[in-house]
Amino acid sequence: MAGKQAKTKSVGTYTHELITVSVSAMILLAAVTAVSVFAPAYAMFACIVSVAAYVFVCAMTFIAGRFHRKAVADEEAVSPYLGDIMTDVMTNLGAPAAITSESGVVIWHNSAFAELADALGAQGRLRGAHFSFVLPVDFPDVANETAGGGHMRVETSGRVLSLENYRFRIDGRLFFMLIVHDETEAATLEKRLKVEHPLVAHIQIDNLSELTRYEQGEIRDAGRDVDAILKDWARSHDAILREYDRNKYMMIFSEGKLDDFTSHKFDVLDRVREIRIGSGQLPVTVSIGISLLGKSLDESERASLSALDTALQRGGDQAVLVTESGTEFYGGRTKTMQRRTKVRSRVIANEVAAHIKNAGNVLVMGHRYPDFDSIGSCIGAARLALREGADVHIVVDVNDDNIAPCIEHVRSLPEYETMFVDEAAALDMIRSDTLVMICDVNSSLHLYAPDVADSANEIIIIDHHIKAPNVPKNIVLTYIEPSASSASELVADMIEQMYGTSGVTAAEADVMYAGILLDTKQLSRSTTARTFSAAMYLQSCGANAEVAVDFFRSGLDDFTSEARFESNVSMYRDIIAISYMPNEGMPGDRVSAAKAADKLLTVRGVTASFALVKIGGVVHISARSTGDVNVQLVLERLGGGGHFDVAGAQLGGTEIDAALEKLRGAIDDYFAESRGEEGAVGSRQEKEKEKARR
Repeated sequence: MAGKQAKTKSVGTYTHELITVSVSAMILLAAVTAVSVFAPAYAMFACIVSVAAYVFVCAMTFIAGRFHRKAVADEEAVSPYLGDIMTDVMTNLGAPAAITSESGVVIWHNSAFAELADALGAQGRLRGAHFSFVLPVDFPDVANETAGGGHMRVETSGRVLSLENYRFRIDGRLFFMLIVHDETEAATLEKRLKVEHPLVAHIQIDNLSELTRYEQGEIRDAGRDVDAILKDWARSHDAILREYDRNKYMMIFSEGKLDDFTSHKFDVLDRVREIRIGSGQLPVTVSIGISLLGKSLDESERASLSALDTALQRGGDQAVLVTESGTEFYGGRTKTMQRRTKVRSRVIANEVAAHIKNAGNVLVMGHRYPDFDSIGSCIGAARLALREGADVHIVVDVNDDNIAPCIEHVRSLPEYETMFVDEAAALDMIRSDTLVMICDVNSSLHLYAPDVADSANEIIIIDHHIKAPNVPKNIVLTYIEPSASSASELVADMIEQMYGTSGVTAAEADVMYAGILLDTKQLSRSTTARTFSAAMYLQSCGANAEVAVDFFRSGLDDFTSEARFESNVSMYRDIIAISYMPNEGMPGDRVSAAKAADKLLTVRGVTASFALVKIGGVVHISARSTGDVNVQLVLERLGGGGHFDVAGAQLGGTEIDAALEKLRGAIDDYFAESRGEEGAVGSRQEKEKEKARR
């Protein structure tokens, strides 16, 4: 193309020279003729001058044309060499390179690319073949992922190759220049480094201190047995295990061993759980925390310690693995034992009070679709803030009929006339020094006003549910005690430690007492000595059991709603009762579902119950257990959570039939991972059936 353009320029140059000489001759001839006619005496002189001028013009035209022709000739000579230089560079490039059409057809390649094709088994002529003939890739993906000089990694025939792409256009046509880099050695080293990268695991024996009060003589033997199991587990994985405190261990191992841990579901938990103490055969349990987030060994150690704390706050007897993609949980098969003490409650209460004093204002909120425990604990937290002189408001759905009796009951107090605000009003109250107290929930997915939590710089969580992986940000204090019966119990305990019997008013005590009654099913389930102590404290503050129970009274519509659940009950795996409302429900039917799940546990042989209702396009699931089945682990598989024996979940965009199928699948997965417990439960059922036959 360059030669053609140069040739065109050369022809144009000769034409220009001929025209110049011809015009000059015509002008001089006209001048001589004019002189000869009008001045014959000067005709000879005019001829001489004209000839001299013509010679001069011809000479100058020839010289200029020569220089111009030389420039054109230089361009003709240089242009091909420019292309040859680029071709020579690409041909001798050590990395395989090819130029393809827009569709991926190879139109040029260097010798290194041909050698790569031979090594990959792509025999035959490469020019005119498709690029995927050499490398098994989808060419549009190559063009898109490597646009702008990006890279795309391809693994084939035991090699790891990286494609680098550059685009260019000629006469409006699009072409790709692809350069292939062999990263096999680097990938091998990277994989080896990952396998050998050291990680830290924190391990703690959960409940030996709690078991000492029951069986003093066997604790030492149990501790030795656990120590032997942990050392054997560490030795089998080439790990280093050291006990750095009583019942606390640190293990250093290679990251390559982690796949074995997870594939066996941290079976060391089951081996430790087989150690039993006393006539009651109480199991010993351990918790494990591991994190992959640390960039250094020091950061990994601290992150693993935080993961262990999460395992303990979830009730223990489990392993928590924190990765870049999220948090994984293994185990959690035994019911949590109480670890809370009055000393800890007093320390937490003082810390909460200190944060309240430093705050400009306080916002208290619970979870979506609040119940009596949620509103009761929020009212208790608000009273704690009022005691410290804070400007406090409770963020809640003021139009929720389920908690309307509780709100009206405390609005008789002057300080509660403007206490309750909705989410929109709460957002207007957010300041840089605002403290948000969250009660009866720790998952950001289930907060009533998540935007309020996201906008706050300081958050305190007080909850009795197992710690969720997606907690809100900017937390300054966490008080999560799964061993507690309710959040109202925790708050009541804190207020008692701070202010004694004058801590709350009678109206506030009524609502908090109702919260304890709700989560303990009238003090008949999930109770400890601390539960009854909190209930007695609230009664000493003026709580009236009859008033608290009156909150639970339901109207005729609620009674009818509960009956609809009872007419759709089926048994699953012989021990699990599942009930559902076939038609679209009303907001109040969530409470009816919870009551239906509670009532199903009274059926002989039922160890777990689930009640489902669809409200506004969302299927709500309420779960209850007698303690033989961890319903919290079951519903975690559906995005829910809660307690060992009380849990809930919400499935959006799902019909009841599909939700039932997902629930049965989650139940099957739970038992598949805990076959030992499944066999134990099944054996109990067989014994009951045999007893009934006799």
